[in-house]
Amino acid sequence: MTGLLGRLGGWCARHGWIVLVVWVVAAAGLMGGSLAAGRPVSNDVTIPGTDAQRAHDLMRQGFGPGYATGGTVQLVVYSDKGPLIAERRKQAVDAAIVAIHRLPHVVQVDTPFRYGGISSNLRIGLITVRLQGHDPAKLAETTQAVSRAADPARSVGMEVVAADSSTPADKEIKTGPSEIIGVTCALLVLVFAFGTLVAALVPIFTALVSVAAGLGVIGLLGHVVDVPKQAGIMATMIGLGVGIDYALFLLSRHRKLLATGVPVYESVRRTVASSGGAVVFAGGTVIIALSALMLGGFPLLRTLGWITGISVVCAVLTSVTLVPALLGLLGHRVNALKVPFLGRRPESGGWGGLGAWVARRPWRVLAASVLVLTALAAPALALKLGPLDDGYGAADSQGRRAYELMSVGFGPGANGPMVVVAELPSKVESVSDPLVTGLSRDIADISGVAHVTPAKLNTSGRSVLLQAVPSYAPSDPRSAAVVRDIRALSPRIHVGGKVAALADAGDRMSERTPLVIGVVVLLSALLLLFAFRAPVVAVKAALMNLVSLGAAFGALALVFSIGLGSRLVGMDPPADASYVQTLFFTVPIESYVPLMLFAVLFGLSMDYEVFLLTSVRQAYLSHGDNRRAVAEGLGSTGRVITSAALIMVAVFVAFIAYPDPMVKTFGVGLAVAIAVDATIIRGFLVPATMVLLGRLNWWCPRWLDRLLPNLSVEGHEEEAEPEPRPLAYLQLSNPET
Repeated sequence: MTGLLGRLGGWCARHGWIVLVVWVVAAAGLMGGSLAAGRPVSNDVTIPGTDAQRAHDLMRQGFGPGYATGGTVQLVVYSDKGPLIAERRKQAVDAAIVAIHRLPHVVQVDTPFRYGGISSNLRIGLITVRLQGHDPAKLAETTQAVSRAADPARSVGMEVVAADSSTPADKEIKTGPSEIIGVTCALLVLVFAFGTLVAALVPIFTALVSVAAGLGVIGLLGHVVDVPKQAGIMATMIGLGVGIDYALFLLSRHRKLLATGVPVYESVRRTVASSGGAVVFAGGTVIIALSALMLGGFPLLRTLGWITGISVVCAVLTSVTLVPALLGLLGHRVNALKVPFLGRRPESGGWGGLGAWVARRPWRVLAASVLVLTALAAPALALKLGPLDDGYGAADSQGRRAYELMSVGFGPGANGPMVVVAELPSKVESVSDPLVTGLSRDIADISGVAHVTPAKLNTSGRSVLLQAVPSYAPSDPRSAAVVRDIRALSPRIHVGGKVAALADAGDRMSERTPLVIGVVVLLSALLLLFAFRAPVVAVKAALMNLVSLGAAFGALALVFSIGLGSRLVGMDPPADASYVQTLFFTVPIESYVPLMLFAVLFGLSMDYEVFLLTSVRQAYLSHGDNRRAVAEGLGSTGRVITSAALIMVAVFVAFIAYPDPMVKTFGVGLAVAIAVDATIIRGFLVPATMVLLGRLNWWCPRWLDRLLPNLSVEGHEEEAEPEPRPLAYLQLSNPET
């Protein structure tokens, strides 16, 4: 593989203008095409085989407009000057209802002046609008049009806000200042690392081209598959991080070869043959980890995984084609525009000294590292999973305002009513039938059910639909318990709605998590085995990545589940929260987030493992001294890996500024894990274990060596002749000889 990559890199370097134009045109065309054609997004929250999905399917059968398509918009009307039933305000609300009725696709508008439509203090009302024939992907635009039609109510001083039935994680997340902040921080790190502005701009340019191409592909895919609304932001986060990092590794290698007098094109060829192979394998581990999410049994998570993987594919492709093209075009000008005081620093320096220090005392370093990592991971035991609702949205958002008005007027459970659909044993003619009334009574008697809406029969008379409003907020774990209690009444009773669907999603995630983790660890270890032909190293690398995940989940629990720092990341507690509640404002973490974080972090952590192992193995093959190889490997990669980690941390921290809680959890988890991985794990734990394992690091049974394909990533055949190996190495490098 290294030979093929070397030839590819050499060709791209010699035909730089062709490669550059092709990539720029492709990225611009894909992005422009997606913007022109629109980028439809859809959160497919269906989970085949669950009770919530069964309730949803039954709800489509003969219950009238709005039920078949799920097209419902709710407006909360609030008057702080008096009751809604006052003549002037009632006339304004009626005028708003008439205006809403005139809108396209509106088939039914329920007035707030009905049973259950107005609060006990008569100041908060609920207008329910049912739609038919609308585009579900444009429900946000339809909601805005419905809200504007309610201006007659606003004209008399009433407040009208749209009550969103989705969760904060369902909302489309748009790109914004965080990308600019992340790229700016990355540029500063690159300038400091390379000391020249031209070299620093190469990774930034290639990453931006890669992200643009990836987002263009994802946008166009939205016309043929359901693309989750989170896909764009995840692709941008991961694409920027790995795109800059991969280019950084290649550029660092190229500049080192140039400094030794290697000609430009030959340097590019060697760089792509060696570091390019490491990039391909590192990207492969990320893609494998994301692809394993297809086993999660959750369509939203499955699609989010493979679509996010598109950004990684683009990053790998630009790294082994566009980066060589730019290096070939720039030649020695890659070192132009030097920044004063940053141009002359030893490449290994302190990291080489650290490697030697660790090699002299591996047991003590191992023990200290384990203690520190255990302390960082300990809070993970307090990690609390649960659904998010608009009560955790930004304090100034309309969704948060509507949520709070609904809670005050109708109770917290009104923000997450449960849709109960029961299959009747025989056909009934009316809702007054004892079968229907008995069902309503049994549900109303369940602890935690605040009230039950009037039942509705479908056209066949064989199914009945009603809403059970719980006494608890959608994010309260007791709401999920109410769902289970209702289902326990009879196998014919099915519960849907937001709370039930998220509860089923959590159960499905719990069932499939061991499978996904096992597949990711196994496949990643196999990929490392193919790359280094060393089973001990492959297994150890997979285990080390799990350690960094523990630190990430510990940080998430500390910030969100314990609440120590949730305000620092921009979470807004309720206005009526006490001082203690404000200090420790806890936020549930969606059930699918840990599994998604695991896949992303496992892949990203493997990047640094591949680059460190590549350098250590090259040194070991050169002279056969394990301790010296570990010290040299850490010394030659420490500065580059640290710079790469700083870039990723800067990018991920910048995304914490997004108001969406889901993005904040990803930002915190990714940033902490990468920081821990590049410092404690790669700087201390991995070198210490490699020193202790000695020659076992690179041992491989003969029978396995014969079976493994030749996919070496080191490209050491491209380097100068190795030092003569000692006789002891020749005799003991393989215990079977």
